[in-house]
Amino acid sequence: MPHIIYSQGMPKLDGGLKQAAWSFFEKLSENDASPGLHIEPINGVVDERVRTGRVNQNFRAVLFKLVHDGDTTYVLHGIWPHDDAIEKAKKSRLTVNPVNGVAEVSEATVSAVPVAHAPKHGDDKAALGYFESVGFVLQDLTEGLGIAEDVARRALKAPSEDDLLEVAAGAVQWQGVALLELASGKSIDSVREILGLDVQEPSRSAEEPTDEEIVKALDHPAAKLQFAWIEDDEDLRRVVEEGDFAAWRTFLHPEQRRYAEMSTNGPFRLSGGAGTGKTVVLLHRARQLHLKDPQARVVLTTYSRTLAESLVQNLRLLDSSLTMAPNLGDPGVHVVGVDQLSVAAMKRAGSGADRAAAIEATVGARAVDPGTIAPNDAWQQVAAGASADVAPELLAPSFLEAEYAMVVLPQRITTREQYFKARRPGRGVALDRGRRAQVWDLVEAYRAAGAVGRWLDFNERAAVAAEVLERTGAVADHLLVDEGQDLTPSKWQMLRAAAAPGSDDLFIAEDSHQRIFGQRVVLGRLGIKIVGRSRSLTLNYRTTAQNLGYALGVLTGETYVDGEGEQDTSDHYRSSRSGPAPLVVQAESAGVELDDVAEIVRGWIQDERAPESIGILVRTNKEMKRIAGALDERGVPARQVTGHGGSAKGQVQVMTMTRSKGMEFECVLIAGVGQDDMPASWLMKNLAEADQADFMQRERSLLYVSATRARDELAVVWSGKPSPILPGGDDA
Repeated sequence: MPHIIYSQGMPKLDGGLKQAAWSFFEKLSENDASPGLHIEPINGVVDERVRTGRVNQNFRAVLFKLVHDGDTTYVLHGIWPHDDAIEKAKKSRLTVNPVNGVAEVSEATVSAVPVAHAPKHGDDKAALGYFESVGFVLQDLTEGLGIAEDVARRALKAPSEDDLLEVAAGAVQWQGVALLELASGKSIDSVREILGLDVQEPSRSAEEPTDEEIVKALDHPAAKLQFAWIEDDEDLRRVVEEGDFAAWRTFLHPEQRRYAEMSTNGPFRLSGGAGTGKTVVLLHRARQLHLKDPQARVVLTTYSRTLAESLVQNLRLLDSSLTMAPNLGDPGVHVVGVDQLSVAAMKRAGSGADRAAAIEATVGARAVDPGTIAPNDAWQQVAAGASADVAPELLAPSFLEAEYAMVVLPQRITTREQYFKARRPGRGVALDRGRRAQVWDLVEAYRAAGAVGRWLDFNERAAVAAEVLERTGAVADHLLVDEGQDLTPSKWQMLRAAAAPGSDDLFIAEDSHQRIFGQRVVLGRLGIKIVGRSRSLTLNYRTTAQNLGYALGVLTGETYVDGEGEQDTSDHYRSSRSGPAPLVVQAESAGVELDDVAEIVRGWIQDERAPESIGILVRTNKEMKRIAGALDERGVPARQVTGHGGSAKGQVQVMTMTRSKGMEFECVLIAGVGQDDMPASWLMKNLAEADQADFMQRERSLLYVSATRARDELAVVWSGKPSPILPGGDDA
């Protein structure tokens, strides 16, 4: 039975062609001599291995046939209309790069080298391309990495990063990635390491590689950016049904693959900007850990239940045969939101003395129902009942909530004396003994309300769960954490207690630029030592360079701190894709803004974008209802996404910016970002002055998250004066 390998970049199949392709591949995998396949060589080719096959009356597949060790392997290049397929077959070549041993499919065409702008008098640098201006020469790219000479010449002469992105997009996959990594500031040696390139003196310039050598080269880490084996019907379905839209499930960047498969001696942190593939690494890593030991307890957790449900869906798409563990502590892969994990961990202590002891050690003696959560305005009610002599800045609910979550709970403080001695690293408002006494009175009132109402807030549940797990033992052999930047100290303590210490115990994905909830957390203070075990991804696979540039502009001027307490910069992020510039529209009035939103969305739908692939993101639930209603009135079916289920088929999805976290859309429209909308003025007025700077940073992060949900097209619309955190907003 022949083996099949398919190549990324194959055109997506539409309509009835999918069924014909499915039938073709099934027959090919069973017997390549099956009647009707017509696997045939053609004349005038540059590669004698090339074949075409009959998919249906109008379409043919282009393949390369390899015979090795008594087996036959077909490398699928793509499916095209008959005449186009013949032309593709004639000029396509499957070979091994003579410098680094990577398998490549290339086409026998010579691309013109861009002509640099004419130099000004006395300015020799004006003629230099972007790479030349930073010191690269042709040999760095060709001999140092193995990039094709015509691609290398075009890259060297590309006058800007945008032109370089165009060169990279037209190159063989690994070569395009290498160019983008260089553009992000990495050295030749670093790119070799990232892509696993073992560069040698060219040894095959005068002879063709054997079929056996090509098969080996197809297994190179860099080659796996372009090629993947079809192992079973599930892989076959993915090729036929989804094309490249879900390529992340198969074609991993070598660096992503390394993190997915590596073994760690203790906790490990993987950072990276939006769209760099951190979640993809977690999904593949969960799969690898399960395949390595099916009896292992693998727990994958994230900030919210909604994101956890998305992870479950993507895991099933990645590998439908995975054993999904139904309960915390069961063998297999258990996916759960971190707050749901807290409840499950608490219930492990039963309802008797163990749970009572854990509750008393964290929040004081009380009887509670683990599933009952604190009311949203609990701190506001406490502040309203405070005595008149309490300083106003101590009554801000946001201050009280943060003080409780960042200081009181993680230190398991249950008495006034303990609070007087407690360290408060990173807290903006200074407290002497008298002010601490006032804060503690409010904490006691809050806990008394919880005792009466028999509730715990989310951070209290995590603190109790941490205490339970420390008493009863770990529930996971391997714990993978997504969106780590949004977790509080008590949740981190719970996660540390949930995972048995050892190799591959904790693997954390985070991005400080996407912190939209909570305060900054330094993991080392919570017993999670990641110094020396921390790496970063920099290449964005989701967002176009134009949209990424706009999103990064939102972050300009802010300083971000990562989970190690170190400054985290976004200067090195690059995109692997190009597209149109973001559409920025300032409407004359609120009514005109609604007209503009509907017009833009209708244009996308007319361009054959599926309505459900369009996301409209707004700051508040009130604005979500306004936009959705206006779209319906203007004949654009829209669905408000509130997390209560329902189908979005045929409907534009309207949601808050916070709910969009972890999602992606082909097109995104951000609406309602005027001067009074972001930063949210109604939230700012309740903040202590010392907390306002951090709130502003989180508002920028929220807008950054929103802009990076777009794969292809981004529009930003508002009425009146623009928000000061929009790129250029301060100058408007």
